[in-house]
Amino acid sequence: MAPERVADRQLATQYELSPPPGDAISSIAFAPVSGTKLLVSSWDNKVYHYDITNGPETSSIITTYEHRAPVLDVCFGNDDKEAFTAGMDWTVNRINLETGELTALSKHTAPVRRVVYSKPHGILVSASWDSTLNLHNLNDPSSTPITIGLPGKPQALAGSRSKIVVAMTGRIINIYDINAIVELFRSGSNELKPWQQRESSLRYLTRAVSCMPNDAGYATSSIEGRVAVEWFEDTAESQARKYAFKCHRQAAPDGDGDVVYPVNALAFHSVHGTFASGGGDGTVALWDAEAKRRLKQYQKFPNNVAALAFSNDGRYLAIGVCPGFETGQDDYNGAGQTSVFIRELGENEAKGKGAK
Repeated sequence: MAPERVADRQLATQYELSPPPGDAISSIAFAPVSGTKLLVSSWDNKVYHYDITNGPETSSIITTYEHRAPVLDVCFGNDDKEAFTAGMDWTVNRINLETGELTALSKHTAPVRRVVYSKPHGILVSASWDSTLNLHNLNDPSSTPITIGLPGKPQALAGSRSKIVVAMTGRIINIYDINAIVELFRSGSNELKPWQQRESSLRYLTRAVSCMPNDAGYATSSIEGRVAVEWFEDTAESQARKYAFKCHRQAAPDGDGDVVYPVNALAFHSVHGTFASGGGDGTVALWDAEAKRRLKQYQKFPNNVAALAFSNDGRYLAIGVCPGFETGQDDYNGAGQTSVFIRELGENEAKGKGAK
């Protein structure tokens, strides 16, 4: 690992948001316009709306939005005034962030794990543990959501400018072309074939997926302390570039092998194209995907890192920290042990090795 630059140490600051969510964090999303507003979804049935404009000097909470059940994911919509949630109540909701009004957009037949919005196309995609995707055309409020069956139970979902990536059980990864989804609504059909179906490079259950900001590919992570990086282009040369590596592991106390932790979260930097990973070991690392190199590992956080997000201008990294679920949910209690940390990055902190 390269030594931390002195300039980065001087410029970077880190602090905790107040008040924190009341239970485990499921996801974090920064606003598409403002670089200082963010949403945090929680198992306490709420979405928390923060504004970090004033830094650590004051409370950052704007308001909270109550749901009927734990919220498993949240994303912003077309602007900073709307958001979408996925939850344990099987429902995909739209939130008017100004009025607080919740509107149900569609219903699955099991909890909704993830939700992704494509701003250029006005398409919202939700992935449920009932092994379906619900596709919503938000450019046409009169249109009915389209349900697409999946070959496995979805565990992670991400979108780029042109693609939707769904990682499922059975090591299945489906990649959908968003233009094909738009055409689906135009044609009135309900049959959507994946642009590509791949077998995951990771041997164990996928925990997170994130797409490169340049729309070139994606990264996935697993419960077994590994990350894989792949490219969309379906050529032998491009596919030969894909690779996987071990991370978020610690030497066993008895010196016999490693203690392996799940890699719960991935997030690409919107400006530099590097990415962050967060694991059950309570650490966050920055990686250069092109150079296959770790740029930095931050100090250990007090609990499992559950969620990560970079602001749209790349200035901030939000880190959701709470106890992990590794010991089972019967005795799980995230109340009072949950934190959201904001790190203001130094100018060159997230730059890749070859970046100018």
